[in-house]
Amino acid sequence: MEIRSKLPETGTTIFTVMSGLALQYNAVNLGQGFPDFPMSEELTALVSKAMTDGYNQYAPMPGWMPLRETIAEKIFYLYNKEVSAEKEITITPGGTYAIYSALTAILHPGDEVIIMQPNYDSYVPNVRVNGAVPVLIDLDLPGYTINWPKVAAAVNERTRAIILNSPHNPTGSILSGVDIAELKKIVSGTNIFIISDEVYEHIIFDGALHQSILRYPDLYERSFVCFSFGKVFHCTGWKMGYCVAPPLLTAEIRKIHQFNAFSTNSPMQVAFGKYLKDKETYHFLPAFFQKKRDHFINLMKETKFSLFNSAGSYFICASYEQISEEADKEFAIRLTKEAGVTTIPVSAFYTSGKDDKVVRFCFGKTGATLEKAVGKLIKFGI
Repeated sequence: MEIRSKLPETGTTIFTVMSGLALQYNAVNLGQGFPDFPMSEELTALVSKAMTDGYNQYAPMPGWMPLRETIAEKIFYLYNKEVSAEKEITITPGGTYAIYSALTAILHPGDEVIIMQPNYDSYVPNVRVNGAVPVLIDLDLPGYTINWPKVAAAVNERTRAIILNSPHNPTGSILSGVDIAELKKIVSGTNIFIISDEVYEHIIFDGALHQSILRYPDLYERSFVCFSFGKVFHCTGWKMGYCVAPPLLTAEIRKIHQFNAFSTNSPMQVAFGKYLKDKETYHFLPAFFQKKRDHFINLMKETKFSLFNSAGSYFICASYEQISEEADKEFAIRLTKEAGVTTIPVSAFYTSGKDDKVVRFCFGKTGATLEKAVGKLIKFGI
């Protein structure tokens, strides 16, 4: 038997490789982006109650209506944007699924999608599996900012979409008001869609404003805005997210969704529908994660790493140029094996493998985990 692969260049992800090494060498895993602290007891209790109350069969294909209504209320509260719970919100099995479904809904063979690098590793395969072409533009160091003249130069009649991600994985950068203005100039008068990955929506620091596409009606009319419950509420294993899009676009994404997952985990939907009624469940998150970021930054002052700014997400990147001239993947592997700390080499987030001698740390961990990891780095002489 032979198969003509749709992703012939895709192998095992760096996350699988590094997490496997972390287990093998009993290293502190600051690589993969998942918390190691308990999630809300109130939320887990709500899930348990939903199960015992009988919410264990299929939810409606677009999602449990009380949850969609709560999300619509949250969107109006945060972004002063009215959206229809019935026609503009779809609950999905995770944010990655929402992004894939949005791309699948709009892409045809030969279409082009502009993607900034480094980027979350699902974007390029999602584009390619749909027969479309990723057009890759490097973010500018040291702030990992978007080079808008390069984006404008890449636009042509085949450009179908632009993918944006803020707060950004893997770098922790965020979009500014200037970025939004430049984006508006580029897409105005075109048929270009926007896929806005906002899964770290509530993890943003130093009082900065989250520049959600939902704030801007002229951008929203062409956008699929994707979110994750798992990332912000410490339950990545639940695979819960949602997509917000205008009615015409939502109708298309649901055509994909109904023949893929069809619907999403019922008890979790019921629980989130009640949990999110309390605004404090997400209001406390920026300060909660900023405390972890600041603690990690202070700890790392005793090392030779040079940390970049992290304005959002629970990731921070660091240059190791004062430590080694190794390629970042080799350095990350050696760090796991010899120092007992696992990171992710940022070259893994470039299709080209571009190596700036930078690794990514996840600081979304307990204080004890962060202290243990940095203690190992110091002991190792880094």
